[in-house]
Amino acid sequence: MGCSVAIFITIHTTHIPFVPFVLVFSLIMLKKMMSIFLLRLLALGATISATVVTLTTHDSRHVLNLTFKASYSNAPTLRYFVVANAIASGYSIIVLFIPSKNSLWKFVLISDVIVTSMLVSSISAALGVAQIGKKGNSHAGWLPICDQVPKFCDRLTGALIAGFVAPILYLLLVLFSLHNLINLLSAKA
Repeated sequence: MGCSVAIFITIHTTHIPFVPFVLVFSLIMLKKMMSIFLLRLLALGATISATVVTLTTHDSRHVLNLTFKASYSNAPTLRYFVVANAIASGYSIIVLFIPSKNSLWKFVLISDVIVTSMLVSSISAALGVAQIGKKGNSHAGWLPICDQVPKFCDRLTGALIAGFVAPILYLLLVLFSLHNLINLLSAKA
């Protein structure tokens, strides 16, 4: 019975019509465009969530008749983190609505590199401040604050995770754009 099934399959596969090259090429291009669109949507989600969570994160604690307040606005590096992610969010929204055949796509690779660099620098600075907030610095005499304001630290950790994912997604977008540019230049040569 297994032999007859194999014969049946080979007989019917010989009658499959030839698929034109243009259709296959169109499907490959559609798959690439959808993957780039999906990466841009994910990067947009990561930057928006990092911005919103950081902006809404605050906590306070009463210690010895003093009120200790923790907010993103207390640290300039966290403000930079918010601004960088907000700029990246705005850029992502704009790029999502640029048609793929538009001449502005020539500048998308350069813009993606700039946004990636900005996000990497902002997450690096924010992670440095978060590390000091969590562990303190005994050499400088800075005490850790996460024991005093755990809600602030937990929410900021979530924002930093989203902020760490965003430059990774943008790096993938840079690699996709670079690959498309190399293919375009090699096709013209």
